[in-house]
Amino acid sequence: MTAPVAVTPARRLWIYTNFDCNLQCSYCVARSSPRAERRVLAPHVYRRLIDEAVLTGVREVLLTGGEPFLLPDIAERLNYAADRLPTTVLSNAMLYHGRRLESLQQISREVTVQVSLDGGEAATHDDYRGAGSWQKTVAGIRTLRELGFTVVIGSTETPANRDCLDDLRAFVTALGIPRERHFLRPLAKRGFSREGLELSAADLEPELTVSQDGVFWHPLALDEDMLLTRRIFPLAAAWELLACRWQQVLAAGALPRPFK
Repeated sequence: MTAPVAVTPARRLWIYTNFDCNLQCSYCVARSSPRAERRVLAPHVYRRLIDEAVLTGVREVLLTGGEPFLLPDIAERLNYAADRLPTTVLSNAMLYHGRRLESLQQISREVTVQVSLDGGEAATHDDYRGAGSWQKTVAGIRTLRELGFTVVIGSTETPANRDCLDDLRAFVTALGIPRERHFLRPLAKRGFSREGLELSAADLEPELTVSQDGVFWHPLALDEDMLLTRRIFPLAAAWELLACRWQQVLAAGALPRPFK
């Protein structure tokens, strides 16, 4: 059964904290890599964004990248958000050692960590995300659970794992992650990806997304066709613009879908 289309945009806010990453996944829609420019939101801009999100009725904030845990002040950023709103951070969970483990330990356990895991074994995960990444990610998931964090697993369905999804689900359950905290998403043909679904803004239920470059329709892609405005503030104006564009999409008879 297809989920009903939302009449009003979901009151959740996505924030791209940075674009550099310790991995270069071949399907990365954000074109993140170790060579990508960081393009980080300045701390005062980030704090204002969270404060205005509260004032505009945002119910949840999600931080993504790039790899947010590359930022030296990620604990401060997450704690600032979690003190005000339900907060989730997306991560590949590979960097939790040394000073980054110390930083992780300082983060409020109110923060949910969503980890990307594409296989129940290395072969089906590493094919798109890089050799050796599965082992480090699994170790990171175990570290998060040992520290008491709520962990969500996001898996991308690929040709490499398509025939092994039951094994993946069983492995995630064995890691102690409840089924309701594990979701699958399809490949999207954006960024580095040369395969998958070709999705436009009209195909997607909007979720307001902010980066250093402006405000966008959806976190799937920060390309020009998804751009709402280069002006981040006031955030209320961006919400109004998103709602107006959304009504235009619905009036045109489009059949958009949720896409995590």
